[in-house]
Amino acid sequence: MDQLKELGSTLTGIESVLDLDAMRREITGLREESADPDLWNDQDRAQGVTRRLSYLESEMNRVEGLQGRLSDVETLFEMAEEMDDAATRDEALGELESLTKDIQQLEVRTLMSGEYDVREALVTINSQAGGVDAADFAQQLQRMYLRWAERHGYPTEIYDTSYAEEAGIKSTTFAVKTPYAYGTLRGEHGTHRLVRISPFDNQGRRQTSFAGVDVVPVVEQSDHVDIDESDLRIDVYRSSGPGGQGVNTTDSAVRITHIPTGIVVSCQNERSQLQNKASAMTVLQAKLLERKRQEEAAKMSDLRGEGTTSWGTQIRSYVVHPYQMVKDLRTNHEEGNPQAVLDGGLDGFIEAEIRWLRKIEAEEPA
Repeated sequence: MDQLKELGSTLTGIESVLDLDAMRREITGLREESADPDLWNDQDRAQGVTRRLSYLESEMNRVEGLQGRLSDVETLFEMAEEMDDAATRDEALGELESLTKDIQQLEVRTLMSGEYDVREALVTINSQAGGVDAADFAQQLQRMYLRWAERHGYPTEIYDTSYAEEAGIKSTTFAVKTPYAYGTLRGEHGTHRLVRISPFDNQGRRQTSFAGVDVVPVVEQSDHVDIDESDLRIDVYRSSGPGGQGVNTTDSAVRITHIPTGIVVSCQNERSQLQNKASAMTVLQAKLLERKRQEEAAKMSDLRGEGTTSWGTQIRSYVVHPYQMVKDLRTNHEEGNPQAVLDGGLDGFIEAEIRWLRKIEAEEPA
């Protein structure tokens, strides 16, 4: 059957890109490292080792599982042919459809070859135009990404959330702590638009509101991000929850302002002021690294006499009224159930983004 042969060829290509032999060697090394009783003397390193090991084992199991399913569906088709059994043929066709979808999803992962794609991601969401509806929309987007990560078993950590007075949030920053989180989510960067009947309007009028999503890669030790302490203004304050309700009795929350760029980051998720400062510095380093990267890309475009590729503007519309539709304005991928998308059903949009980004980057001159 041609479709089975094509799937087998696609899976072989994926295995080649992933380099399963190298993956097995790394898994063996990480298992030995994780068995060392002294590993947990360094908590950060230990968590990094266990997280990387869990990811690689999951990837290996995923590939081997697809190999097994491909073999099983081939057997099902052979049985259906031999017995001329319609029920077995229907079962084989159903499994083939499911297997095709899962192999295509794994194939998308092999398209992530950017310099920082393998990194974990820092996501910042800010409410924009639209008043209380925009703040409510920003909180819905935060929930959407956290639910999406939860569905996939990706750990997350919220560093800071600034709550709006009436409802929703002004801003939030959180990390998605899994390899390739940045490569997966970087297409989400831009302005998101919501159209609905406002639940905050007594006259039940339609409201359009906006929220901005910023996605940057987490910095690593190999990155060179020089920060002069004299360029920083560090403020400490008391952590607070929705409506200004105190959640901490000490001034443990930290806000860092990088004076030369005006970048402001905050962290209030830890009880310790030192821990919050360290987390805030991690976020600041990531934002400065991304700023440096964008400046270098703009400089190269100027040298080539080109305009920079601008895809970080309005990227997606979520329309709840007068009709139900979520549409990506770059890829034209659309789905008719906004609530399902806002509940974390983002995979279709993310897959389309990754393919679209790979296409436009392949078309850019080297």
